[in-house]
Amino acid sequence: MKKQALALIAFISCSIQAFAANPMVELKTNHGDIVIELNAEKAPKSSANFVQYVKDGHYDNTVFHRVIDGFMVQGGGFDAKMTQKPTRAPIENEAKNGLKNLPGTLAMARTADPHSASAQFFINLVPNTFLDYPSRDGWGYAVFGKVVRGMDVVEKIAKVKTGNAGMHQNVPLEPVTIESARVLDAATTPSK
Repeated sequence: MKKQALALIAFISCSIQAFAANPMVELKTNHGDIVIELNAEKAPKSSANFVQYVKDGHYDNTVFHRVIDGFMVQGGGFDAKMTQKPTRAPIENEAKNGLKNLPGTLAMARTADPHSASAQFFINLVPNTFLDYPSRDGWGYAVFGKVVRGMDVVEKIAKVKTGNAGMHQNVPLEPVTIESARVLDAATTPSK
């Protein structure tokens, strides 16, 4: 009986850990740290894609290259010289997952092709409901996570001065750099 009780407790403990184990990612920027909780349940492909880019070091020394106060901050694709980094193949758009483009949420950036998202992402600063599924193009922009610590950093980034850089608009005049990105394990995950 005692062995069964211990086995049941171990099973429940493992189940709770698995249930609560949304991946957490820390972005260290030159403006402060941002911690993101991914929603692996509702956006499994987008979350796995983002985690793989983090593990590959893709986001290290990239910049938030598009910053529009009152809308969003976008990053994950360019270095400080505005050279685009190579990416893997695009992923399927998961905008039908029920998650909304609310302040502090992360969504996949894409072109006019609904299934063109690869590495770039944006953090919503306001409720951008016009980006939610089905949006104007029948798809929308797939939300896959949310900022759980460092929204003050995101808001500080939103206030930087921007201008044009070649064909790009709304580029910070001083680079806003993601110095490093890492997946946090349970032992290093900060409290919310």
